[in-house]
Amino acid sequence: MHPTFRLGVHKPLIRFIGKRQWPSKPEPQHPHPFAPAELKKAFSDFVSKFQSSGAQAGLSSTQPATSQPKSGPNVHVYQEFWQAPERLWKSDLSEEEVELAMSGGASRY
Repeated sequence: MHPTFRLGVHKPLIRFIGKRQWPSKPEPQHPHPFAPAELKKAFSDFVSKFQSSGAQAGLSSTQPATSQPKSGPNVHVYQEFWQAPERLWKSDLSEEEVELAMSGGASRY
């Protein structure tokens, strides 16, 4: 093996011009430049509806952060499995089904 010597300083091919500067304010909302003309015309209406709905801030302050179960005449909440109809109970698994689950669903064939 022969030692190699650097004849020059390595200069990367990619060059960054100037310092990275991020804007302090987000740019104003505007439609995509290639959006269809009818969407560009209706974009201001969309932005006003979007801002009035509070969707920009995520959840509004009047809604709780955790979701509560819905209540009403058609909603049933069961504390124990036997309170639910039998069709919703867990059924006993056959030996074949247990083997399939233990194998990760891979078939033997």
